[in-house]
Amino acid sequence: MTIAFTFPGQGSQAVGMGKDLADAYPEARAVFDEVDDALGQKLSDIIWNGPEETLTLTANAQPALMAVSIAAIRVMEARGLNLADKVSYVAGHSLGEYSALCAAGMFSLADTARLLRIRGDAMQSAVAVGEGAMAAIIGLEHADVEAVCHEAAGAGVCQIANDNGGGQLVISGSKAAVEKAAALATEKGAKRAIMLPVSAPFHSALMAPAADAMRHALAQVEKRNPVVPVIANVRAAPVTDAGEIADLLVSQVTGQVRWRETVEWFAANGVTSLYEIGAGKVLTGLARRIDKNLSGTAVNSPADIEAALATILG
Repeated sequence: MTIAFTFPGQGSQAVGMGKDLADAYPEARAVFDEVDDALGQKLSDIIWNGPEETLTLTANAQPALMAVSIAAIRVMEARGLNLADKVSYVAGHSLGEYSALCAAGMFSLADTARLLRIRGDAMQSAVAVGEGAMAAIIGLEHADVEAVCHEAAGAGVCQIANDNGGGQLVISGSKAAVEKAAALATEKGAKRAIMLPVSAPFHSALMAPAADAMRHALAQVEKRNPVVPVIANVRAAPVTDAGEIADLLVSQVTGQVRWRETVEWFAANGVTSLYEIGAGKVLTGLARRIDKNLSGTAVNSPADIEAALATILG
Protein backbone atom coordinates (compact mmCIF):
# COMPACT_ATOMS: atom_id res chain seq x y z
CA MET A 1 0.00 0.00 0.00
CA THR A 2 1.48 3.34 -1.11
CA ILE A 3 -0.19 6.28 0.60
CA ALA A 4 -0.59 9.98 -0.21
CA PHE A 5 -2.23 12.52 2.06
CA THR A 6 -4.24 15.32 0.44
CA PHE A 7 -5.51 18.51 2.08
CA PRO A 8 -8.72 20.36 1.13
CA GLY A 9 -9.05 23.92 -0.16
CA GLN A 10 -11.55 26.73 0.13
CA GLY A 11 -15.16 25.64 -0.22
CA SER A 12 -14.75 22.70 2.17
CA GLN A 13 -15.33 24.85 5.25
CA ALA A 14 -18.40 24.40 7.46
CA VAL A 15 -19.33 25.90 10.81
CA GLY A 16 -18.52 23.37 13.54
CA MET A 17 -15.70 21.63 11.66
CA GLY A 18 -13.02 20.18 13.91
CA LYS A 19 -15.05 20.65 17.11
CA ASP A 20 -15.40 16.89 17.65
CA LEU A 21 -11.62 16.54 17.31
CA ALA A 22 -10.93 19.35 19.80
CA ASP A 23 -13.42 17.85 22.26
CA ALA A 24 -12.01 14.34 21.94
CA TYR A 25 -8.26 14.96 21.77
CA PRO A 26 -6.02 17.43 23.66
CA GLU A 27 -3.58 17.43 20.71
CA ALA A 28 -6.31 18.80 18.45
CA ARG A 29 -7.39 21.42 20.99
CA ALA A 30 -3.75 22.57 21.23
CA VAL A 31 -3.64 23.19 17.46
CA PHE A 32 -6.66 25.50 17.56
CA ASP A 33 -5.22 27.32 20.61
CA GLU A 34 -1.90 27.84 18.81
CA VAL A 35 -3.60 29.17 15.67
CA ASP A 36 -5.68 31.55 17.82
CA ASP A 37 -2.48 32.80 19.48
CA ALA A 38 -0.62 33.17 16.18
CA LEU A 39 -3.41 35.29 14.69
CA GLY A 40 -4.26 37.21 17.87
CA GLN A 41 -7.90 36.28 17.33
CA LYS A 42 -10.33 33.61 18.56
CA LEU A 43 -10.59 32.05 15.12
CA SER A 44 -11.67 28.80 16.81
CA ASP A 45 -14.83 30.55 18.03
CA ILE A 46 -15.70 31.53 14.44
CA ILE A 47 -14.88 28.00 13.20
CA TRP A 48 -17.15 26.32 15.73
CA ASN A 49 -19.93 28.89 16.20
CA GLY A 50 -19.96 30.97 13.03
CA PRO A 51 -21.62 32.96 11.67
CA GLU A 52 -21.06 31.19 8.36
CA GLU A 53 -20.53 34.41 6.40
CA THR A 54 -17.65 35.34 8.74
CA LEU A 55 -16.03 31.89 8.48
CA THR A 56 -16.37 32.00 4.68
CA LEU A 57 -14.36 35.24 4.39
CA THR A 58 -11.15 34.28 2.58
CA ALA A 59 -8.91 35.62 5.36
CA ASN A 60 -10.69 33.36 7.90
CA ALA A 61 -11.48 30.30 5.78
CA GLN A 62 -7.86 29.72 4.75
CA PRO A 63 -6.25 29.43 8.21
CA ALA A 64 -9.41 27.75 9.56
CA LEU A 65 -9.27 24.89 7.07
CA MET A 66 -5.56 24.47 7.70
CA ALA A 67 -6.17 24.30 11.48
CA VAL A 68 -8.68 21.46 11.08
CA SER A 69 -6.29 19.51 8.83
CA ILE A 70 -3.33 19.91 11.18
CA ALA A 71 -5.47 19.06 14.21
CA ALA A 72 -6.23 15.70 12.56
CA ILE A 73 -2.55 15.19 11.67
CA ARG A 74 -1.38 15.93 15.24
CA VAL A 75 -3.89 13.44 16.64
CA MET A 76 -2.67 10.77 14.21
CA GLU A 77 0.95 11.49 15.08
CA ALA A 78 0.21 11.24 18.80
CA ARG A 79 -1.22 7.78 18.12
CA GLY A 80 1.85 6.45 16.33
CA LEU A 81 1.79 7.83 12.78
CA ASN A 82 5.22 8.82 11.48
CA LEU A 83 4.52 10.75 8.29
CA ALA A 84 7.97 10.15 6.79
CA ASP A 85 7.67 6.38 7.33
CA LYS A 86 4.09 5.77 6.27
CA VAL A 87 3.20 8.47 3.72
CA SER A 88 4.96 8.73 0.36
CA TYR A 89 3.60 12.09 -0.86
CA VAL A 90 1.47 15.04 0.24
CA ALA A 91 -0.53 17.52 -1.83
CA GLY A 92 -3.15 20.15 -1.13
CA HIS A 93 -5.69 22.03 -3.23
CA SER A 94 -4.71 25.72 -3.36
CA LEU A 95 -4.54 26.83 0.31
CA GLY A 96 -4.39 23.09 1.13
CA GLU A 97 -0.84 23.10 -0.21
CA TYR A 98 0.11 25.12 2.89
CA SER A 99 -1.62 22.52 5.13
CA ALA A 100 0.35 19.79 3.34
CA LEU A 101 3.61 21.65 3.86
CA CYS A 102 2.87 22.29 7.54
CA ALA A 103 2.08 18.59 7.99
CA ALA A 104 5.38 17.71 6.27
CA GLY A 105 7.35 20.06 8.51
CA MET A 106 8.30 22.81 6.04
CA PHE A 107 6.55 25.53 8.06
CA SER A 108 5.68 25.76 11.75
CA LEU A 109 1.98 25.79 12.61
CA ALA A 110 2.09 29.43 13.76
CA ASP A 111 3.89 30.55 10.60
CA THR A 112 1.44 28.64 8.41
CA ALA A 113 -1.51 30.34 10.10
CA ARG A 114 0.06 33.77 9.62
CA LEU A 115 1.01 33.05 6.00
CA LEU A 116 -2.57 32.03 5.19
CA ARG A 117 -3.99 35.12 6.88
CA ILE A 118 -1.64 37.28 4.76
CA ARG A 119 -2.57 35.26 1.67
CA GLY A 120 -6.30 35.57 2.31
CA ASP A 121 -6.11 39.32 2.94
CA ALA A 122 -3.86 39.87 -0.10
CA MET A 123 -6.08 37.84 -2.43
CA GLN A 124 -9.18 39.66 -1.20
CA SER A 125 -7.68 43.12 -1.67
CA ALA A 126 -5.91 42.47 -5.00
CA VAL A 127 -9.03 43.20 -7.07
CA ALA A 128 -11.94 45.52 -6.29
CA VAL A 129 -15.17 43.65 -5.48
CA GLY A 130 -17.25 43.16 -8.61
CA GLU A 131 -14.37 43.52 -11.08
CA GLY A 132 -13.36 39.87 -11.13
CA ALA A 133 -15.26 36.62 -11.47
CA MET A 134 -14.89 32.84 -11.65
CA ALA A 135 -17.00 30.23 -13.43
CA ALA A 136 -17.13 26.43 -13.43
CA ILE A 137 -17.19 24.84 -16.87
CA ILE A 138 -18.58 21.29 -16.84
CA GLY A 139 -18.17 18.82 -19.68
CA LEU A 140 -15.51 20.37 -21.93
CA GLU A 141 -11.93 19.16 -22.42
CA HIS A 142 -9.02 21.22 -21.09
CA ALA A 143 -7.94 22.30 -24.59
CA ASP A 144 -11.47 23.47 -25.45
CA VAL A 145 -11.70 25.56 -22.28
CA GLU A 146 -8.28 27.01 -22.98
CA ALA A 147 -9.48 28.01 -26.47
CA VAL A 148 -12.60 29.63 -25.03
CA CYS A 149 -10.48 31.64 -22.55
CA HIS A 150 -8.23 32.77 -25.41
CA GLU A 151 -11.26 33.85 -27.43
CA ALA A 152 -12.71 35.80 -24.51
CA ALA A 153 -9.44 37.50 -23.59
CA GLY A 154 -10.29 40.56 -25.69
CA ALA A 155 -12.69 41.51 -22.91
CA GLY A 156 -10.00 41.18 -20.21
CA VAL A 157 -8.01 38.58 -18.28
CA CYS A 158 -9.44 35.05 -18.59
CA GLN A 159 -7.61 31.83 -17.77
CA ILE A 160 -8.04 28.36 -16.32
CA ALA A 161 -7.71 28.56 -12.54
CA ASN A 162 -8.42 24.97 -11.50
CA ASP A 163 -8.38 21.73 -13.45
CA ASN A 164 -10.31 19.63 -10.94
CA GLY A 165 -10.80 16.56 -13.13
CA GLY A 166 -13.94 14.68 -14.01
CA GLY A 167 -14.68 17.24 -16.71
CA GLN A 168 -14.77 20.15 -14.25
CA LEU A 169 -12.61 23.20 -14.94
CA VAL A 170 -12.80 26.59 -13.26
CA ILE A 171 -11.95 29.79 -15.13
CA SER A 172 -11.01 33.11 -13.55
CA GLY A 173 -10.33 36.71 -14.49
CA SER A 174 -12.09 39.96 -15.40
CA LYS A 175 -15.86 39.75 -14.95
CA ALA A 176 -16.70 40.65 -18.57
CA ALA A 177 -14.18 38.17 -19.98
CA VAL A 178 -15.28 35.31 -17.71
CA GLU A 179 -18.95 35.91 -18.55
CA LYS A 180 -18.07 35.90 -22.26
CA ALA A 181 -16.06 32.69 -21.90
CA ALA A 182 -18.89 31.01 -20.00
CA ALA A 183 -21.32 31.89 -22.82
CA LEU A 184 -18.86 30.63 -25.45
CA ALA A 185 -18.34 27.40 -23.51
CA THR A 186 -22.08 26.74 -23.55
CA GLU A 187 -22.14 27.36 -27.32
CA LYS A 188 -19.28 24.87 -27.73
CA GLY A 189 -21.19 22.12 -25.94
CA ALA A 190 -20.38 22.47 -22.25
CA LYS A 191 -23.00 20.69 -20.14
CA ARG A 192 -23.02 23.66 -17.78
CA ALA A 193 -21.23 26.96 -17.27
CA ILE A 194 -21.90 28.29 -13.79
CA MET A 195 -20.78 31.66 -12.41
CA LEU A 196 -19.36 31.01 -8.93
CA PRO A 197 -20.23 33.02 -5.79
CA VAL A 198 -16.64 34.00 -5.02
CA SER A 199 -15.26 37.27 -3.71
CA ALA A 200 -12.23 37.51 -6.02
CA PRO A 201 -10.78 36.02 -9.25
CA PHE A 202 -8.40 33.53 -7.60
CA HIS A 203 -5.55 31.90 -9.55
CA SER A 204 -5.57 34.50 -12.31
CA ALA A 205 -3.10 37.15 -13.44
CA LEU A 206 -5.25 39.72 -11.60
CA MET A 207 -3.86 38.25 -8.37
CA ALA A 208 -0.35 39.61 -9.12
CA PRO A 209 -0.41 42.01 -6.11
CA ALA A 210 -1.18 39.02 -3.85
CA ALA A 211 1.71 37.07 -5.40
CA ASP A 212 4.03 39.95 -4.52
CA ALA A 213 2.71 39.95 -0.95
CA MET A 214 3.36 36.20 -0.65
CA ARG A 215 6.86 36.51 -2.09
CA HIS A 216 7.67 38.98 0.67
CA ALA A 217 5.91 36.96 3.42
CA LEU A 218 7.52 33.66 2.44
CA ALA A 219 10.97 35.25 2.47
CA GLN A 220 10.49 36.17 6.15
CA VAL A 221 9.63 32.72 7.58
CA GLU A 222 11.84 29.80 8.52
CA LYS A 223 11.61 26.97 5.99
CA ARG A 224 12.76 23.36 6.23
CA ASN A 225 12.73 20.78 3.47
CA PRO A 226 9.51 18.73 3.83
CA VAL A 227 9.94 15.21 5.25
CA VAL A 228 8.01 13.81 2.26
CA PRO A 229 7.78 15.24 -1.28
CA VAL A 230 4.91 17.63 -2.05
CA ILE A 231 3.17 17.43 -5.41
CA ALA A 232 3.07 21.14 -6.22
CA ASN A 233 -0.18 22.61 -7.60
CA VAL A 234 1.45 24.51 -10.46
CA ARG A 235 3.79 21.68 -11.48
CA ALA A 236 1.80 18.49 -10.76
CA ALA A 237 5.12 16.82 -9.93
CA PRO A 238 7.05 16.19 -6.71
CA VAL A 239 9.27 18.84 -5.13
CA THR A 240 11.44 18.50 -2.02
CA ASP A 241 13.52 21.69 -1.85
CA ALA A 242 12.07 24.32 0.48
CA GLY A 243 13.34 27.28 -1.54
CA GLU A 244 11.92 25.90 -4.76
CA ILE A 245 8.59 25.15 -3.07
CA ALA A 246 8.39 28.74 -1.78
CA ASP A 247 8.87 30.02 -5.35
CA LEU A 248 6.11 27.69 -6.55
CA LEU A 249 3.78 28.96 -3.80
CA VAL A 250 4.25 32.46 -5.21
CA SER A 251 3.49 31.19 -8.74
CA GLN A 252 0.43 29.37 -7.38
CA VAL A 253 -1.34 32.64 -6.51
CA THR A 254 -1.68 33.56 -10.20
CA GLY A 255 -1.26 30.06 -11.66
CA GLN A 256 -3.39 27.03 -12.33
CA VAL A 257 -4.17 24.41 -9.68
CA ARG A 258 -3.42 21.26 -11.72
CA TRP A 259 -5.39 18.87 -9.52
CA ARG A 260 -6.42 16.38 -12.23
CA GLU A 261 -2.79 15.96 -13.23
CA THR A 262 -1.76 15.65 -9.57
CA VAL A 263 -4.14 12.73 -9.03
CA GLU A 264 -3.07 11.20 -12.36
CA TRP A 265 0.55 11.50 -11.22
CA PHE A 266 -0.30 9.62 -8.03
CA ALA A 267 -1.96 6.83 -10.01
CA ALA A 268 0.95 6.59 -12.48
CA ASN A 269 3.54 6.45 -9.69
CA GLY A 270 2.21 3.63 -7.59
CA VAL A 271 -0.01 5.42 -5.08
CA THR A 272 -2.91 3.15 -4.16
CA SER A 273 -4.55 4.99 -1.25
CA LEU A 274 -5.43 8.67 -0.89
CA TYR A 275 -6.41 10.04 2.52
CA GLU A 276 -8.06 13.48 2.54
CA ILE A 277 -7.11 15.04 5.87
CA GLY A 278 -9.44 17.74 7.21
CA ALA A 279 -12.85 19.21 6.47
CA GLY A 280 -15.27 17.73 3.95
CA LYS A 281 -14.66 15.15 1.24
CA VAL A 282 -14.39 17.21 -1.96
CA LEU A 283 -10.98 15.83 -2.94
CA THR A 284 -12.07 12.24 -2.25
CA GLY A 285 -14.94 12.71 -4.70
CA LEU A 286 -12.68 14.28 -7.33
CA ALA A 287 -10.14 11.46 -7.04
CA ARG A 288 -12.86 8.87 -7.61
CA ARG A 289 -13.88 10.64 -10.82
CA ILE A 290 -10.29 10.98 -12.05
CA ASP A 291 -9.16 7.39 -11.38
CA LYS A 292 -11.56 4.72 -10.13
CA ASN A 293 -8.65 2.46 -9.13
CA LEU A 294 -7.48 4.84 -6.42
CA SER A 295 -8.88 4.21 -2.97
CA GLY A 296 -10.01 7.51 -1.41
CA THR A 297 -10.84 8.08 2.26
CA ALA A 298 -11.91 11.31 3.97
CA VAL A 299 -10.49 11.69 7.49
CA ASN A 300 -12.19 14.36 9.59
CA SER A 301 -13.87 12.77 12.63
CA PRO A 302 -12.55 10.77 15.60
CA ALA A 303 -14.03 7.60 14.05
CA ASP A 304 -12.35 8.38 10.71
CA ILE A 305 -9.00 8.85 12.44
CA GLU A 306 -9.22 5.57 14.35
CA ALA A 307 -10.22 3.67 11.19
CA ALA A 308 -7.47 5.28 9.10
CA LEU A 309 -4.80 4.53 11.70
CA ALA A 310 -5.93 0.90 11.96
CA THR A 311 -5.34 0.55 8.20
CA ILE A 312 -2.17 2.64 7.90
CA LEU A 313 -0.41 1.29 10.98
CA GLY A 314 -1.72 -2.24 10.52
